[in-house]
Amino acid sequence: MTKEDCYLLGKITKTHGLKGELAIWLDVDYPEEYEELDSVLLEIKGELVPHFVEEIQIRPNKSIIKFEDIDTIEAASKLVNCDIYLPEDSLPELEDDDQFYYHEIIDYDVVDEIKGKLGKVLAVYTSDRQDLIAMQYEGKEVLIPIDDDIVKTVDREKKELYTNLPEGLLEIYLEDNTSQSPDDADDTGEHQ
Repeated sequence: MTKEDCYLLGKITKTHGLKGELAIWLDVDYPEEYEELDSVLLEIKGELVPHFVEEIQIRPNKSIIKFEDIDTIEAASKLVNCDIYLPEDSLPELEDDDQFYYHEIIDYDVVDEIKGKLGKVLAVYTSDRQDLIAMQYEGKEVLIPIDDDIVKTVDREKKELYTNLPEGLLEIYLEDNTSQSPDDADDTGEHQ
């Protein structure tokens, strides 16, 4: 199985205890949906390696996972900072056609209701405050807030993401922010 067939579930952040447990960060909206995991794929030296889950405890800020055959802190410490993947076909079905998973819109064309086709989705940045779509537009990276009023829907067949961008958003990124050139500076009258 390759990374193209999978989605990023989270990351192992540190060891927990002395018997092989690990603290994990789950990059999902509903971590409780993953309480029954049997196995995951860990990225180790660029390869996806299956690991069977012995026990998982889902908690609000960090969850704890214990893998079969990882019974010491030394063995567990070798897995710290590994990314955790699951096969894409294990994703829960979305309830609404307007919903999408962030990983699936990478390389989609962004189409605005007023300005038309703008550019391709480069990445999606997540944070506690606001998730943002990064798009390439006229040679610049533009960040689009993920909000129901701005990001409307997707067309998976056409690979298009439909938006209603706030007035002036694109212009903010296109403004020339370079400082004044020496020719524009005030002339003090002293030339050498």
